[in-house]
Amino acid sequence: MTRIIVFTGGARSGKSARAEQYAQLQGHSVVYVATAEAGDAEMHQRITLHRERRPAHWQTLEAPRHVSVALRQLNTGTTVLLDCLTLLVSNILLAHEDNPEPYVDEEVAELIAAAYEYDLTLIVVTNEVGMGLVPEYLLGRQYRDLLGRAAQRIAVNADEVYLVVAGIPVELRELAAPWSKKE
Repeated sequence: MTRIIVFTGGARSGKSARAEQYAQLQGHSVVYVATAEAGDAEMHQRITLHRERRPAHWQTLEAPRHVSVALRQLNTGTTVLLDCLTLLVSNILLAHEDNPEPYVDEEVAELIAAAYEYDLTLIVVTNEVGMGLVPEYLLGRQYRDLLGRAAQRIAVNADEVYLVVAGIPVELRELAAPWSKKE
């Protein structure tokens, strides 16, 4: 049975750690899909810390874009932890700055389709970037809007959506109004 679970929150909220804990509770091996690229020393350090925190028996797939292609290589019923949608959208935006929206829309649609096609437990980590200041620059506003819409599309298909604040996950579907629950 396909399941989609979303962990969202601000920077350093603990969402990745909570998503990893959730994945471990699934009781079998996990495929960790990493979208980050080590473009500088600071990002390399972040990636190293994430790797060290993960169980050694988890398989890691590097997929900065075209995540659905990677998912379609997996066995049916696999548990997948995608960390993170935030960088996936950023990677697509930077590859298609002139017109990123159709590429982001296609990536999200294909990601959801692959989850259902392969009966995956798909755990998605994403930053909540819409609660802060409006970015001063056009590219920043584009990014905020693209990520917000992408996260909404995945969350509306999700069985569970956790907002992580100060390391504490709160399940939002339990709090949602009846008209906003997954059908």
